[in-house]
Amino acid sequence: MLTAALLTLTAVPAAAQAAPHRDHSHHHSRDSIRYASVKGCPGKDGTSRPCGQWRLVMHDGGRRTLPDAQVVALDARRRSTVTSPAPIAVSGDGQRVAYLTKAGRLAVRALGGRVTLLPEDALPRVAQNEVTLQLSGDGARLAVVVQSERPAATKIFDTATGALLGTVPADETLLGFSGDGDEVLSSIESDDSVTDLVVRDQTGEHLVRVTPPQVVAANGPQALAGDGHTAAVVIRGRKTELLTYDLATDEVTGRRKIKLPDGELNMIDWTGDTQVTLHLVSGSSRMTIVQVDTGTGAVRVRDLYTVLKDSFIFAACGG
Repeated sequence: MLTAALLTLTAVPAAAQAAPHRDHSHHHSRDSIRYASVKGCPGKDGTSRPCGQWRLVMHDGGRRTLPDAQVVALDARRRSTVTSPAPIAVSGDGQRVAYLTKAGRLAVRALGGRVTLLPEDALPRVAQNEVTLQLSGDGARLAVVVQSERPAATKIFDTATGALLGTVPADETLLGFSGDGDEVLSSIESDDSVTDLVVRDQTGEHLVRVTPPQVVAANGPQALAGDGHTAAVVIRGRKTELLTYDLATDEVTGRRKIKLPDGELNMIDWTGDTQVTLHLVSGSSRMTIVQVDTGTGAVRVRDLYTVLKDSFIFAACGG
């Protein structure tokens, strides 16, 4: 299950999957990005629409802008969609941001200022609001997902060079990068309407495919650990549990009761060998980030913030 990393502020968003990450909590310093946001302005009909420039809100509360970034998505004929934002993504360590330039090129910008432009043919000629960008936790890789009537493979790029590393078949739905970014997790519907999970390496080579138990398949989002075969999922019910599942052996390897703050689960990311980080959204604009020990079930609040009130939409950094 992959939904756009962009979250509207008009309602509490549905659960969304962002890229799982390495243990980079130490990178969440004052000089790292918490989230990207764009302002909402009233149109002639009174409805809100994106306007201005993309803003990068830092952990110290400061702001930076992306003056070269496309804000309002263009359709396949390069006409403004007026109300749809262009795609954007922030890496889990808050050090890189991926976006579309006003010239229509995919770009990855590091906080230090270095910009990598991806090849001109990195995107098929589709509406920009049909594109979802997803960075690995350290920002070293970028997945470009196209969700349109015409199926397209997901492309995986090296963000340092812009080189295409591999692809994920169009009939698979990208769920995210593994904890170390070396693999990707995807899902696919089988002939008998059963959802399988698939692990591929960064080149797209198939590694594992399994039909998980219903408790795993029905409780997304799922996150893949750095070992390339352990998945984590949160089960919400009368009691909340964190479940770990081994795709290689098709076994549930752990089930811990956990106590979480209020909020809808927005992201789940592996941020260490025995740690997952959860993003919980409440009231559509309040973000609580917690770290969970997969061995003990211990929960610690890592960060808490409220998105800028004038935001039309935002994209959080992830793990």
